[in-house]
Amino acid sequence: MKDYNKRAKEIIEKIQYITIASVSKDGRPLNTPVFSAYDKYFNFYWGSYKDSHHSKNIHDTGIISLIIYDSTVKAGTGEGVYINAKAVEITDPQEIVYAHNLIQTRRYPVPYWKIEQVQGDVPIRLYKAIIEEVWMNGEGEIKGNYIDIRVPIVLLKG
Repeated sequence: MKDYNKRAKEIIEKIQYITIASVSKDGRPLNTPVFSAYDKYFNFYWGSYKDSHHSKNIHDTGIISLIIYDSTVKAGTGEGVYINAKAVEITDPQEIVYAHNLIQTRRYPVPYWKIEQVQGDVPIRLYKAIIEEVWMNGEGEIKGNYIDIRVPIVLLKG
C-alpha cells in the first residue's frame, strides 16, 4: 500500500513553487504561484508585493488553499499535496528574520530579497501559511470508473 504521508513530504521537499488559492472579500477566487520555503512544522513562507491581489486577499480574509503539484513526472502519474490554511503577513521583526532565513537557505538564495527589502517601509512583505488540513488524491473506483478520493495526510507525528 502506498505511503501517502511519505509521498506528500517528498513532493513538498522537491517542489519549490506552491500555488496559493486566495479569495477576495466578495468571493472572487485567485490562484498565484509563488516561490516558497517551509519550516519543521510545515508552515509555508513566501514574499510578495503587498498590493498584489493575493496579498490583499490574505489581508482581507486570511483564507487560502495551497497546492504543491509534482508536474515533473510522466503524464497521468502526477501527484499533488492539497492544503487548507490560514495566511498572515508577518509583522514581528524576529519572525521576519526567521522566514527570510528559511527562504534564503532552505531552497536557494533569492538575490533580490535582502532582509532590508522585506521589512519596514518597502513594497515586499513576507507571508506565512499555517496549515489546517492536508490531503492527497488517492485512487478510487465507482462502477468501473476511476475517481480521485481524498486521503488525509499527517505531516507531523506526535
